Amino acid sequence: MRAAFASRFDDADPLAALTVGEQPEPSLPDDDWVTLRVTASSLNHHDLWSLRGVGLRAEQLPMILGCDAAGVDPEGNEVVVYPVVPTPGDPRGMSILSEHFPGTLAERVAVPRWNLLPLPAGLPATDAACLPTAWLTAWRMLTTKGRVADADAVLVQGAGGGVATAAVALAAAMGKRVYATSRDAAKRERIAGLGATALEPGARLPERVDVVIETVGAATFDHSLKSAALGARIVVSGATAGHEPTVNLRRVFAMQLEILGTSMGTPDELAALLSFCAERGVRPVVDSVVPFSRVGDAFARLHSGDVFGKVVVDHTA
Repeated sequence: MRAAFASRFDDADPLAALTVGEQPEPSLPDDDWVTLRVTASSLNHHDLWSLRGVGLRAEQLPMILGCDAAGVDPEGNEVVVYPVVPTPGDPRGMSILSEHFPGTLAERVAVPRWNLLPLPAGLPATDAACLPTAWLTAWRMLTTKGRVADADAVLVQGAGGGVATAAVALAAAMGKRVYATSRDAAKRERIAGLGATALEPGARLPERVDVVIETVGAATFDHSLKSAALGARIVVSGATAGHEPTVNLRRVFAMQLEILGTSMGTPDELAALLSFCAERGVRPVVDSVVPFSRVGDAFARLHSGDVFGKVVVDHTA
């Protein structure tokens, strides 16, 4: 079957480590696994990191890339893949597809049957394929960790990236006042179109917020602390601009702030996210949809750094 996979590692030029070609059909580790025909997938920066060699070992190559997918199960049902798989050999006890088990950027993928959730009616597969990683992370940051139901205002740092853009769209759909920062004027304009007040990084907000969504790290963390209201939750799921920020502990205890880390989410949280999007008419922010026959172009688009929203791969085109 055709697949996009890491054939080697290249930290300087990850696209050079990408191969598109034939790979063996999926093997089923045990009776609880099934083979899914993939109809749509989406890319994450995780895929580029894999090509750089982060999280993979040379003996695991070739490794089919991709975490996210929608497809058709053996009974003909349209489903969405929950990408977290129990992995006893991993220190975390789990892994994401494409870390220990082959990923979704292929014609077919093997997954545990319990990882398959029904695709809601009216939600296109190309939209659903955006949700299981970046959007699920944003959903968990807002709901489970950020307790956004108790919040009036939310700050999203570094909007434009997958998780941050998802957080803006979801928080706005929940009726919250949303502030979002970006260095890029064009991205600020697009973020404003999603219902947020778009600001330059470090800008003073018109109010303190109850929840801060942090995926940037050191470059924005002081601003996140200063923007937080009494008892606010600062939820962290990434550190694209530095993982060792300076933290003013006096502000943390004086304002009774909570700094919470998270990644991904549970199957129940993904089910709730799918229902929310279907019922509220919320659709993922899609940068571009690329046919599987041009999956290399999808990687190049993501690697360019000029994306706004998700890069989707249509496996039916």
